[in-house]
Amino acid sequence: MSLKYQLLCVLVMALVSYVPRVFPLVVFRKPIKSRYIRSVLYYMPSAVIASLTFPAIFYSTGNVATAGIGTAVALVLSFFKVNLAVVVAISIAVVFGLGFVL
Repeated sequence: MSLKYQLLCVLVMALVSYVPRVFPLVVFRKPIKSRYIRSVLYYMPSAVIASLTFPAIFYSTGNVATAGIGTAVALVLSFFKVNLAVVVAISIAVVFGLGFVL
């Protein structure tokens, strides 16, 4: 690869990562009054993290069934507002135990 091509790639990646960060600052100069837009912006980081990690959950154990059951356990515990560390520990224990059974 030539040096020009590499510099062009770095420039394009810098632009692609910089524009989404600066765009809201340029567009929304005043406080946002719309409850809908504020709620979208509030939940956006959680939605992005969930969409990036959720598919990897099912392939992390090598067995989709155990991963699905572990995910279901985590979702149920989270619904009942159990502490995050407890949810993680119980879900891991369930998947680990099911690994021996299935």
